[in-house]
Amino acid sequence: MSDWWYRNIVEPGKLPLLLALLSFVFAFLVTRIITRMIRAGRGPFRNVKTGDLHIHHVVPGIVLTVIGGFGAVAAGRHNFASLVSAVLFGLGAGLVLDEFALVLHLDDVYWSEAGRQSVEVVVLTAALVALVLGGFLPFGVNELTPEERHNRGLVVMNTALNFFFALVALGKGKPRVALIGTVVPFVALFGAVRLARPTSPWAKLFYRNRPRARARAGLRAFRHDRRWTGPRRRFQDLIGGRPDPDPGSGPSDGGPDSLPGGTGERPPPEDG
Repeated sequence: MSDWWYRNIVEPGKLPLLLALLSFVFAFLVTRIITRMIRAGRGPFRNVKTGDLHIHHVVPGIVLTVIGGFGAVAAGRHNFASLVSAVLFGLGAGLVLDEFALVLHLDDVYWSEAGRQSVEVVVLTAALVALVLGGFLPFGVNELTPEERHNRGLVVMNTALNFFFALVALGKGKPRVALIGTVVPFVALFGAVRLARPTSPWAKLFYRNRPRARARAGLRAFRHDRRWTGPRRRFQDLIGGRPDPDPGSGPSDGGPDSLPGGTGERPPPEDG
């Protein structure tokens, strides 16, 4: 175990990254526990206010992120200060991304349906950092041999190709696949070659005069959402808490029509 720890964490200089990831996840989980207790009226915790001003935890998160980020740059690597800076940065990032939806919408949507975006961004961020920690490098560079990495032209070509696949997947309305694909190229390639989401920029541009492709894309999106929206929402509710029901839209059954990016309609009939 000690050999694995030294070879995979200490020697490559990944200890600060590991501490940042652990503190990031810790900050998110603790914050969600506290906010859920405040929401339920349990425990000693209360919202922080100055007069009528509600101080959201994104504010101390930004402060910790700035201190940790600049501290890490000033401290360099392989010293105690860099480890402390990594922990501060992880704590701050956890607080900031826990309120990602609030920053995105510039509105207090923490317990609304839109607040699910914060949970999803946190999960994706933790997954990406864990992949990098596990040895993956952005855009498939880790798949090159040490000799190939010394060839700058090959590195640039490999990076550009994998970046292109991730960009196509994003254009096809698959942001999760595109993000994971930045460090796992096969995932980006998989998203790039499959049909686009019916509301994506790719579909609007290339499926405009292709009714069969539009029909297939709509049917595939409907089937995908029907299968995965429910489990994904239950997972989000488990770690982040269930959002308040929207009185204007009726109860949410977790169906695909209520998913951002869904078609909002029944799928068109599949052409023979």
